[in-house]
Amino acid sequence: MSEQTKPTFYLLRGDDSARIKEILAGFQEGLGDPSTADLNTTRHEGDSLSFETLQADALTMPFLADRRLIIVENARAFLSKIAKDRLEKCLELFGSLPETTALVMVVEDQQAKKPGERYWEHGKAYAWLTDWMRGHNDIALLIDCALPDDEDMPSWILRKAKELGGGFKPDAARLLASYVGNNTLRAQNEIEKLITYVGKRQVVEEEDVRLLTSQEQEGDIFALTDALGERNGKAAMKQFLLLLEDNELLELTGMIHRQFRLLIQAREILDAGGKVQDIERELQVLGFVARKLSDQARRFSLAQLLEIYDRLLKIDHDMKTGGTPGDVAYELLIADLTR
Repeated sequence: MSEQTKPTFYLLRGDDSARIKEILAGFQEGLGDPSTADLNTTRHEGDSLSFETLQADALTMPFLADRRLIIVENARAFLSKIAKDRLEKCLELFGSLPETTALVMVVEDQQAKKPGERYWEHGKAYAWLTDWMRGHNDIALLIDCALPDDEDMPSWILRKAKELGGGFKPDAARLLASYVGNNTLRAQNEIEKLITYVGKRQVVEEEDVRLLTSQEQEGDIFALTDALGERNGKAAMKQFLLLLEDNELLELTGMIHRQFRLLIQAREILDAGGKVQDIERELQVLGFVARKLSDQARRFSLAQLLEIYDRLLKIDHDMKTGGTPGDVAYELLIADLTR
């Protein structure tokens, strides 16, 4: 790809919503004058987008600007429909976009691991597109936006703080990571707040994190899990509603998913004869978190935890595809688990 030639087709895939939001904002800034940027930006939802509508937008000339930006959210739903009966026409369109168009497909996906490799959980569903992109890298650009692993979050926090003009001591970064998990959106908000707080001192210390970063969310997550393990439906529902008051449902979903991923890992360690110290070391969490995970994991069998996690994944899928509303689905899950 030459320096003068910009791609006309972009695929953003992953589950790091903060990173995706940042990249999309950069695309819009690249349109130039903010007064015309909105006029030259069109957003679509993939599950309701037709090929004809996309084609018409993609071929429309920009207004008083060099480029027109088209963003397709939940693009996997659109690509799944296209793959059935309009694939050739779709690829023909992607390959012949005018230089005045920047078409951005946002595919929500997440990386999974198996021994020796990582893979995208839904990658096969749109492999026809990524295969095509590899052969057209002069006009198409794939940008992966996977959330960092929990154990990589302290390093992520150190890098982000540096980008924002501040710094963290390593212990402070590890502590913040134990509070926010791999929720990069919340982590960035906390980093900005902490850097502002320390001011000229610039370097955030562990005590600053303890002072300014609320532990209530982590505590409430533990309280919710405790209540589920005790089959206390009233207490579990109370904690869920408290969490919902202070968090967007999507953010809360990420917190609950992380908690049960950690519990599955902790249960596997315990089943293999491990102890609290092994949980602390292998999951790279603080001691008090490891003790809590050990206590809670003992209240569930591994099979129960895996079944719960499958339910959580279904809730997440339904939320993104117009199925059962998330708050209703979670209330039903709590009711089922505490009978």
